Amino acid sequence: MWSRLFFNWDRGALAAAEVALLLVLVAWTAVAFARISRVAGLLLVPYVLWVGFASVLTWAVWRANPDLL
Repeated sequence: MWSRLFFNWDRGALAAAEVALLLVLVAWTAVAFARISRVAGLLLVPYVLWVGFASVLTWAVWRANPDLL
């Protein structure tokens, strides 16, 4: 959904909110998995970092271009 919000519909604020929600949910999933299997939780760490980077990047681009997004 992020791609549609950000690129097709030019909704920077909604895209930032969506990716922030994704970050929270992925982090929560990693913690929940780690309770069952430490390895499973650790395997999600790169994805948490990637979504965190995408969140910061989305926020920065949106704030730098408020008239376009």
